[in-house]
Amino acid sequence: MNRDDERGSVSVWVATATVAMIVLVGLAVDLGGQVHTRQRVHDVAAQAARAGGEQVQAAPAVQGRYVRIDAGSARSAAQEYLRAAGVSGTVTITAGDTITVTVRDTYDTQFLPIIGVRRLEVGATASARLVRTLGGSEQ
Repeated sequence: MNRDDERGSVSVWVATATVAMIVLVGLAVDLGGQVHTRQRVHDVAAQAARAGGEQVQAAPAVQGRYVRIDAGSARSAAQEYLRAAGVSGTVTITAGDTITVTVRDTYDTQFLPIIGVRRLEVGATASARLVRTLGGSEQ
């Protein structure tokens, strides 16, 4: 076997390994970015639910009869929070005491466009529930 027959074999290996490493680094960066975006979206959903959950029907709560979310004000407060955060989402109120906010957003990839992935979808849902307590126990 002639030594000249193997010339360039290391170059092919290095080129292949370099491309593989770039793809792996790209996956790490972009999937990490997607996780960060998902955490942000979950935080925004939770804070929007909290903002909406603060909108309580005042009179029955003050009188100690019951606590209920003021649906119109709660929906408006949650949507306003979402708007201020720069995302969109849905707000639902169930049983008069629970507000649920679902948020959808996207992460624009940095490296994955090389393989055709330009955006990664993220979403989160959070709820806030009004609780009436007396002496530390739920009523």
